[in-house]
Amino acid sequence: MILIKGGTIIDGTLRPPFKGDILISGDKISSIGNFPSKKADETIDAFGMYVSPGFIDPNTDSDHNLSLFLNPNQENFLLQGVTTIIGGNCGSSLAPLIYGTLESIRKWTDVNQINVNWHTVAELIKTLEQKKPGVNFATLIGHSTIRRSILGEDQRDLTDKEIEVFKSLLKKAMEEGGFGLSTGLGYAHSKLTPYPEIKTLAGIVAGQNGVYATHLRSEKEKLISSIEETIKLGKDTGVKIIISHLRPLLGYENQINAARNILNNLDPKIDLHYDVFPFDSSLVPIYTLLPEWAKRGGLESMWGLITSPTQREHIKNDIETLDAENVMIAEAPGNNYLVGKSLYEIAKNQETDPKDALVKLMTLTRMKALLVKRDINLKIAEEMLFDERSLIATNSGGNIESKKSIKLDRSTGTFPKFLKLAFLNNFPLEKAVRKITDIPARKFGLEKRGTIKHGHYADIAIFETGKIAHTIVNGKIAVEHGKLKEVNNGYILRKNRL
Repeated sequence: MILIKGGTIIDGTLRPPFKGDILISGDKISSIGNFPSKKADETIDAFGMYVSPGFIDPNTDSDHNLSLFLNPNQENFLLQGVTTIIGGNCGSSLAPLIYGTLESIRKWTDVNQINVNWHTVAELIKTLEQKKPGVNFATLIGHSTIRRSILGEDQRDLTDKEIEVFKSLLKKAMEEGGFGLSTGLGYAHSKLTPYPEIKTLAGIVAGQNGVYATHLRSEKEKLISSIEETIKLGKDTGVKIIISHLRPLLGYENQINAARNILNNLDPKIDLHYDVFPFDSSLVPIYTLLPEWAKRGGLESMWGLITSPTQREHIKNDIETLDAENVMIAEAPGNNYLVGKSLYEIAKNQETDPKDALVKLMTLTRMKALLVKRDINLKIAEEMLFDERSLIATNSGGNIESKKSIKLDRSTGTFPKFLKLAFLNNFPLEKAVRKITDIPARKFGLEKRGTIKHGHYADIAIFETGKIAHTIVNGKIAVEHGKLKEVNNGYILRKNRL
């Protein structure tokens, strides 16, 4: 039994903060009130602190970077007060796997780091339960994961028969615990996916009260048309929507502000949100910097183009001009000495220009490098945190201690920074907390989570101004006085099941 004493409780609803004690028994909240003489196995003195539901991150990559297996405690989330993370975003999930391969996440990590012993969502859940993560984990179903299993590297419309196979796989995956469908329409394998296909699949998700999360077709010149397509999908199917990592990219501020205006003035009946993070850098697979015409087939096909002397020159000429000082190598498989260096440094060391250096890097890493681009207007990004329809997300995975990659600020500081900015901007704290607890819990249908109520799961964050002191996951203290404990008590969540 745990007793949290004397804190200011922000319960996840819009109820004003109030002083009180919370009693936890097992993995649930058993009482809320004032218990001056109550004894417990563990007592947390929360005087002068805020006590809220544990935070929910709707867009994470702990499945994409395989840290659920390689670093299951997920400490960078726990230290932020995050107790539940959502995976399967941007069109890629760990299941279902028709052929037992993880090709849809190859752009993010080396898939040979683990052995795959599952095919279905149900089998994946059993595997992850054995790993015992430090946070609760729920997954969407990746559109590209299924589509590539059906088509391989082909980029064409699905036949009627293939659509029926897809629908069957999606229904089964959701019945086994998937929380919805995600698309990565900005990536090569999904960019040409026709609207009727997405509409058909989103209709199935809507029928099961799931969520449709989408990486837009375009975040630049065609941002507005991409937004309009997504809104149309919501109107046509009634599906709940999250636009993933809506970013105010430098040079496209007019587009993002127009998009915000459209989204924030939508009919309230359309259940649409977008997730954001308060930092100025994006993490991108290196192949996304290829000209559009060269993004065809799999990574091997793209690497084949880049190693062809004739095609390489065409590619180099057609690559967009880069701010090389603000492009950094995040991962370079087999070439770890490059990690942390900017494209400008590499070009200078090789006595060449940035475009040539980029092409050489593509060749050297066989298209498997990850880059950090400082390409976000930070002022607008911070403003978007407080938009009516925004949710807060790290868009990051669990950190893996390694010299093979660099950490992003957003992976460790997104939620504390959001809370700090809420204080600085006099944003009502009950609204700020609700944005990172109750709203995403309701969006995904996370039963008995997102609010502090009797009988709800004891996922709790205790914090001061932008600083997390304690994190409790399913009734066990995982972070105490800002220090991680050796406690992994996360649950693998299944849709429509407690």
